[in-house]
Formats: sequence, structure tokens, C-alpha cells
Amino acid sequence: MEKIPAVFNPIDREVLRDRVRTVKPFPHFCIDNFLTADFAEEVWRAFPSFEEAGKIGRKFAAVNEKEKVQVTDSKLFAAPVAELNKALASPEFRGLLSHVFDIPNLLSDDELVGGGIHETGPRGHLDVHVDFNYIEDRQLHRRLNILIYFNKNWQDDWGGNIELWDPDVTLLQFSALPRFNRCVVFATSEISFHGVTAVKCPPGESRKSFAAYYYTREAPPNWDGKAHSTIFRARPDEVMKGAILMPMENAKRKVVSAFHDLKKTIKG
Repeated sequence: MEKIPAVFNPIDREVLRDRVRTVKPFPHFCIDNFLTADFAEEVWRAFPSFEEAGKIGRKFAAVNEKEKVQVTDSKLFAAPVAELNKALASPEFRGLLSHVFDIPNLLSDDELVGGGIHETGPRGHLDVHVDFNYIEDRQLHRRLNILIYFNKNWQDDWGGNIELWDPDVTLLQFSALPRFNRCVVFATSEISFHGVTAVKCPPGESRKSFAAYYYTREAPPNWDGKAHSTIFRARPDEVMKGAILMPMENAKRKVVSAFHDLKKTIKG
């Protein structure tokens, strides 16, 4: 069995394989001290500030996703971040994840669609959702998410927890603070509802993570053949958001999407 890149601390793949088979609400695992201490420190130091990331990345300021920046262009990554991205995409690490989650032939995404450097500033949040399930132009089925956190001295009352919910989004079944060098990996499916609680860090701080997603050419079991974008759901205590704000945001996205499709048709 090939060794995973040296930037990772040793991982017992058999323990993880047993864990993901029984854990709720869907297959996942959480590991602290995921990267070697020196390498985690290098990546942390190489992360841009929230302001710097905002200048080179994509900003989100919608009902469902607020005060968040993504930098997906790997050419803009500092060397340690680029090394992390390469390690996560390595055949050896993909092989480990394939074994743990029993998903053969996992592929990484060179384009890092939706992935890369993520930073969320004060008062930011990400509502509960399931991710898009298919990249049509490359015929890739989304299967796994990996999130690694780079937040030193993160305080409990700063929030920003990663949450995993049951299929009806009525019962929270896993929650973890975005502690430094913590890694969360979970299977993406039609029931993998997850979100991020409100970020309450002080000005000058931000919730930092690196995200990557894995795909297969083969469709997952029981796929109905329908591709969809991100689907948001309200938490049980978000009655107004679920009844009014989310439907309005969804309608807005549909109008924007239809407009872009029309422009493509006209240009074609």
C-alpha cells in the first residue's frame, strides 16, 4: 500500500473505514492534528488576510452565504498552500479516501470549483445545504468534501461551527469548531445537509479553511439522472428565513441563471 504524502500525520485507514460505516447522519470523519505541525504552520502563515483574499477571490453577500470569500485559482496560492492542494490531489491520498469511504476511482478537481481558500469574516455564515451534485461539462459526479481549518486561538464564542444535519434538517447530529489543523471529510449526497453557524470573531480576524472536492466518472448508487445546483434548507429555528427569505433568494438565482443562459444562446 502506497504511503500518503509526508505533509500528513499518520492515518489509520482501517479505523476510519470502520468509523464512517456507522457514524450519523452520513459517512464522515473528523481528525485533529491532520497535517504535520511544521507544515500546518507554513500553510497558516501563507494564508492571505480576509482583505487580501477579497481582492483576488470571489465574494459572497447573499441571504444563504454572507461575508465569505473564495480563492479557487491555484495560480494565486502561496507555495505552502499550493503544496497542500497538490497533496490532497495525490493518487496516494485519493486512494486512502477511496478505501475509507468505499468509493473507487476518486478524482480530484484541478479547477477547484467551489473549493480552494475559504475565508469568512465577522457576521458571516453559510446556511444548511446540500452541494451541487454534477459538473456537466466534464461529466463528474461529486462524492466527497474535505475541509481543513487554519484558525489559531479560535474562541468557542466565535462560532463558525461546521454542522452536519439529518435528512429532514430537524436534528443536528455533528458540530465542530474550526480549530487549527482540524480536518473534516464527508460524503456528498442528496441527504448530506451541512452548514456553518454564524461567525462572531472580532474585526481583523476571519474563519480560514481550505476546501477540496472529489469526484467520480461513475454515477453514485441510486442517482436519478438529475443534476442540481446547491440546495439550501432553513434550520428549525429559522422560520422567517425558510418561509420568505430563502424562496426570494432562490427566485433571484433562477432569474440570474436564466439571463446567463440567454446570453450564451445569443452569443452562440
